[in-house]
Amino acid sequence: MGKSQLTSRMPEQMFPRRSILCLDCKSFFASVESVERGLHPLRSKLCVVSHTGHHSGVVLAASVQMKMKYEIKTGYRSSDLPVGIDDFLIVPPRMRVYLDINKKINEIFLRYVNLGDWHPYSIDETFLDVTASQRLFGNPYQIAKRIQQEVWNKFGLIMTIGIGDNPLLAKLSLDIEAKEAYPTYITKWAYEDVPFKLWPIKELDEVWGIGRRTAKRLRQMGIMSVYDLAHFDLSILQKEFGAIGTQLYYHAHGIDHSRLSEKFKPRQESFGKSQILKRDYYLQDDIELIIREMTDQVAARLRKRGLKASSVHLSLGFAEGECSERFSHQAKISPSSSSYRIISAMLKLFRTFYRGQVVRRVALSLGNIQGGRDGQMGLLTDLDWEESTNQFEKTIDQIRNYYGYQSLVRASSLQEAGTAIHRSKLLGGHWASGEESSGGKKI
Repeated sequence: MGKSQLTSRMPEQMFPRRSILCLDCKSFFASVESVERGLHPLRSKLCVVSHTGHHSGVVLAASVQMKMKYEIKTGYRSSDLPVGIDDFLIVPPRMRVYLDINKKINEIFLRYVNLGDWHPYSIDETFLDVTASQRLFGNPYQIAKRIQQEVWNKFGLIMTIGIGDNPLLAKLSLDIEAKEAYPTYITKWAYEDVPFKLWPIKELDEVWGIGRRTAKRLRQMGIMSVYDLAHFDLSILQKEFGAIGTQLYYHAHGIDHSRLSEKFKPRQESFGKSQILKRDYYLQDDIELIIREMTDQVAARLRKRGLKASSVHLSLGFAEGECSERFSHQAKISPSSSSYRIISAMLKLFRTFYRGQVVRRVALSLGNIQGGRDGQMGLLTDLDWEESTNQFEKTIDQIRNYYGYQSLVRASSLQEAGTAIHRSKLLGGHWASGEESSGGKKI
């Protein structure tokens, strides 16, 4: 395969060449837990599982061996894990430990780049622009090797690193090649590699930026590989996908003009919260309790920032075997940060569209964020009641901020269906320091 029509007719300056590293710690959570137990992260048989004392636990991370040999994936239920494996450990998550190690690893990264050229992408994945660092530390491969060695020496963790002419190529190099490039785990993709490494890919959703739904739509258009996408009619892609169609087309040619130093600022801020429930919820009252708890916590974050929301959005995930119909609905509200008013709007949305399904996941968000006072009151609004409610909610916020969330909770949260008290002990949705279990169990 040679150059495409696009790449052959575009001037060289249209292809910005920088030296970008995309770094990922191999099986981060599971590797941290392995190292702390004196196990090699590539040879250990270990899974990090939420709610290790329950059959409804979910696999949050699996060690390299468990992924390769037993094909264990994130999201598996603990009841689906294999039995009878020698030295197989199941351990609870310890988010505070992972965040602390991640912070220290990023301190290593920042010894090689300035703050503007450092872009954390997730808890275990980071982009570095080392273009300006080469005079001090050598070429991109040498820098990648130095960072990899430092992380191994200090933490016993293995970094996989993709090098690219831009962030897209670095990420593709990491995801498609570096993670399997034993023993170096370092690979590089340049523009010249696109026809030979990117275009042959047929599983479109393996490519960064293409999700399953988009891949399905592309296949319905007759696009069966990245090569097909790179040579498709751009005007048709734009008509079908809008601006995203242009991005898909250029990404299929390995072109990405983004700069890490140009930080993205979202045009519209939103506040949200989601959780996967520990069991199936059958009763409407129990589901409404979860919605109340979650909405109350998100509204408190609004008040803390002095902001108001003008829209509410509610999404439910149903239990296995339930109808596949999607529950995702939103509504406009008068600008507010009042828990009472926002909860009322969220429950109205729920009651309007809920049809008795068994619920396993709840996600909600508040959007159209703005500053200022609450929305205009109606003629029949009891202003004294409204003011006293606002003061009451602010007082609750102050008590919780000072003494902790559990110091003042709604009586309904004491019911078996409530999760707010339990989740207040968590960090990032998981146990902060492994309190749920005593260091793991063999299976």
